[in-house]
Amino acid sequence: MTVELRPWTLEDAPALWDAYRHNPDLKTQFGSADLATVDQARDYIGAQLPLKESRRNWAITIDGAAVGNVGLSAIDRRHGTAWTYYWLTSAARGRGYAVRALSTIAAAAFEDGLFRLELGHRVNNLASCKVATNAGFIPEGIERQKLLYGAERFDVETHARLRTDSNPDLSMLPLSR
Repeated sequence: MTVELRPWTLEDAPALWDAYRHNPDLKTQFGSADLATVDQARDYIGAQLPLKESRRNWAITIDGAAVGNVGLSAIDRRHGTAWTYYWLTSAARGRGYAVRALSTIAAAAFEDGLFRLELGHRVNNLASCKVATNAGFIPEGIERQKLLYGAERFDVETHARLRTDSNPDLSMLPLSR
């Protein structure tokens, strides 16, 4: 089994559509996007997931099939900062792929000149907290009622990793740019 990170392609639309349909907990990851068809998933990939200077996304793949995403957004070269995020389909969870993907992207971002990476997760999402801490991101505090999903507000725990922080003892994933 080969796990790699690579840029999203339009050919990944069926996999993204399948992830959207079969993982209802991921819908918050896509904001207001509706990925109810393969064509809508293809449009989303083209508009939201390309590698750009201000935003970069990589498909987390197993044997070439996209099963998740890891990305950077709000890339600020002046301050050397970015926001990072990740998701996996439920079938791919629990095997350390998100931890290794996040750590790989952090290392690449630091090599590319960034200094500080941030992320946040709902405080009730213990799995996401574990991914962040295992990838070397240190908790920094709680942002009260930051996120609104439906009619419910959620507190968010913010984590950060600095270029000067210790690297976690993880094997990096192959990364295509």
